Amino acid sequence: MKQKTKNRPATRRVTTSKKPRVAIQGIATSFHEVAAFTHFGGTVDTVECLTFHRLCEVIDKGQADYGVMAIENSIAGSILPNYFLLQQYHFSIVGELYLPIHLHLAALPGVKLKDIRTVESHPMAIRQCTEFLQQLPNVMVRESEDTALSAKTIRDRQLTDVAAIANSQAAEKFGLQILERRIETNRKNFTRFLVLTKSKAPVAGSNKASLSFEVANEVGSLADVLVVFRDFAINLTKIQSIPIIGRPSEYTIHVDVEWSRRDRYDEAMRKILRETRNLSVLGEYKKATIKF
Repeated sequence: MKQKTKNRPATRRVTTSKKPRVAIQGIATSFHEVAAFTHFGGTVDTVECLTFHRLCEVIDKGQADYGVMAIENSIAGSILPNYFLLQQYHFSIVGELYLPIHLHLAALPGVKLKDIRTVESHPMAIRQCTEFLQQLPNVMVRESEDTALSAKTIRDRQLTDVAAIANSQAAEKFGLQILERRIETNRKNFTRFLVLTKSKAPVAGSNKASLSFEVANEVGSLADVLVVFRDFAINLTKIQSIPIIGRPSEYTIHVDVEWSRRDRYDEAMRKILRETRNLSVLGEYKKATIKF
């Protein structure tokens, strides 16, 4: 499954400063921009990209120093196409963050909920609000490239029968009123973002890693790898299998692991190297905390 990409140049919002350039999926006020400012402390110039594929192209061509990419949501789950992009571009993961996601239904001032015939947003945002949307009779749900872009489109086109699912920053920036607040299915809703770069510089004090590998299609082959993690007290926080294109019934395994002792992690990696094929360290970085 590939992200559809349009031949549009990345939009550079500021070009005169020496701040880090960070590629984001979406436009200003999108959750990706909020994540970039949260991680880097607001001292960045964002490079707007409407698709994740374009985000990776921008990093790869040196048009951004870093990229911030969503990889999973606590309600909607993993963003599987982004795992394929990680494999394709071989970027280094140098950080992560967990961003609380508060979603609202926003429309033009004066528009009532009963006037809405279409709700528009990014597919992941729509999936996070399924229970709310099921309660709206005779309303069509339409996917867009970005939550903030949906809000902007309503403002630009003065759509009186369309509402956007977006954050409060987008609603305020584009002059929309919030019809319903916090429409996400679960209030403890967060998205995990990865911080990507082309450089392979080590991260001081790293205690978490993202790895990918293949194992033989035999009974117990994956279990043998997991036992190594257990024996060396390495905490496995995520495991995700991705089909290998052109090789039916074979998968690349992606795992995230944490450790308290670096020497145990290093020894575990030496043993896992013998149990796997195509072992790749996608990044070693500092574990982020989840705050609601």
